[in-house]
Amino acid sequence: MENGSLKTEAARSQAGCGRLAQVLCNVLLLLCAGPISVMQMHAATPTYRNPVLFADYSDPDVIRDGKEYYLIASSFHFVPGIPVLHSSDLVHWEIAGHVVPRLDFGPKYDMEGGNRYAGGVWAPSVRFHDRIFYVYFPTPDEGIFVSTAPKMTGPWSKPVAVLAGPGWEDPCPFWDDDGKAYLVHSKLRAGPLFLHRMSADGKTLLDEGKIIVQDPEHLPVLEGPKFYKRNGWYYIFAPMGGVGQGSQAVLRSRNIYGPYDYRIVLSQGNTAVNGPHQGGYVETPDGKGWFLHFSQHGAHGRIVYLEPVRWEDDWPVIGEAPAGAQTGEPVTEYPLPVISKAALHMKPQTSDEFNEQTLAPMWEWNHNPDDSQWSLTEHKGYLRLHALPAADFIHARNTLTECMQDESLEFTAELDVRSLHDGDKAGVSVFDKSLSFIGVSQAGGRRTIVFSSKGVESPGPELNGNTLQLRARVLGDTATYFYSLDRGKSFQPLGTEVKLVFSWWKGARPALFAFNINSETQQAQKDNLGYVDFAWAHYRALPGQTTSGSLKQEP
Repeated sequence: MENGSLKTEAARSQAGCGRLAQVLCNVLLLLCAGPISVMQMHAATPTYRNPVLFADYSDPDVIRDGKEYYLIASSFHFVPGIPVLHSSDLVHWEIAGHVVPRLDFGPKYDMEGGNRYAGGVWAPSVRFHDRIFYVYFPTPDEGIFVSTAPKMTGPWSKPVAVLAGPGWEDPCPFWDDDGKAYLVHSKLRAGPLFLHRMSADGKTLLDEGKIIVQDPEHLPVLEGPKFYKRNGWYYIFAPMGGVGQGSQAVLRSRNIYGPYDYRIVLSQGNTAVNGPHQGGYVETPDGKGWFLHFSQHGAHGRIVYLEPVRWEDDWPVIGEAPAGAQTGEPVTEYPLPVISKAALHMKPQTSDEFNEQTLAPMWEWNHNPDDSQWSLTEHKGYLRLHALPAADFIHARNTLTECMQDESLEFTAELDVRSLHDGDKAGVSVFDKSLSFIGVSQAGGRRTIVFSSKGVESPGPELNGNTLQLRARVLGDTATYFYSLDRGKSFQPLGTEVKLVFSWWKGARPALFAFNINSETQQAQKDNLGYVDFAWAHYRALPGQTTSGSLKQEP
């Protein structure tokens, strides 16, 4: 979808299977799918189930490159920022990288003089123009930025400020058929929509912008605009009404500056999918439309759904709706957009043995890490985290996190704690505002296994050895913690059940951490830091729980 125009990418993709070839593809898929666990093959028509990603990839946007699809999402204070996911069928995804390596916008992103929880990268957008991929993103305190790359897997250029200063959000570029470039965005806290002319390279605004949509009565909390063009109509897909209860609106006009008519094209209806909105539109090579969006799901954050899109009288209808209806509702199950045997093996990465030179692609730090204070090479085959000074867990800088990918799961790590110093704490967390963890705390040369929640620690047994395994178990919106002193043969519970919460605009996250609370000896700590070595971190979806994107065959 070059320049946001809604047309197939004939110049950038090969033709898909014809009808006969498609039938053969289906037959081959049925013959070969037996060992693939995500498939439940019963007959001839493969379908998918929503959500396609039971993971907090909020504010998603999507683009097709030939026959491949890429999704980006907001990442807020987590680093690296803007995850890039890859799929061949819009249902099964894997993590392909990130756009922004570090948030170099001020010392608070380094936990110096404060923090940037809930700041950082808000809703991004992705477009392709003149053989370059563009990702635009806002930070509420610093401005609107753009990064470019020759392909979606990078390398991405250092972000350039397009609109400097606080107070802006949710940008989306658009290159019109005559080559003119534009940028649409909203104002912090979902203000009106502004439209600017841009330089052709998409890096400089040419005017102060004009308000093109402002209708708080009919379109309250309008945000997240995405620009498209189809059949001579300019379209803005924009959610309205707020995250928890809102709907998806589409505005259209023959003139890019308006006036714009609008329709509500997707709402909760009779489903349990609250606030279905904020996402991106994409077309498969055969011209069929699809919409990826999020829905708030408690402590899991904003998880991702895929909806079919049909066009009637040059208006989109998203999701399931009877003929003639203007507004659809989310589908529970629907025929697969693309038949791709390779896609069935795709799944977001979740575990790491720490045997490589780089971290696995799912990891994101809670703020910019101090790269001199963690290592994959100081102890080969281990992740070493030095215990940097911090007043408390929330200000621990080198906390390494990943998204939950399932409704319920276990996250287990093995630790070697022989090099901890007094004041050091290291362990496993499901990181959110509850600030809960299970870990090892050292004081007076003695090490104790501890459970902590909201800053209150409960001691467990004293640790006499150097290694142990720690586990967090998530069941829906609750977490419990366990430890093992016999290399995982048996686990003992510690602490109480923790109610997980949506925090800083993000879902709770499995995490590894190390920090030191001896603030009066910070300089000494910097000169002689203790550390912990993690041998591995294993993630396991618990059986019998919701499996996002799972496929079945219709009878």
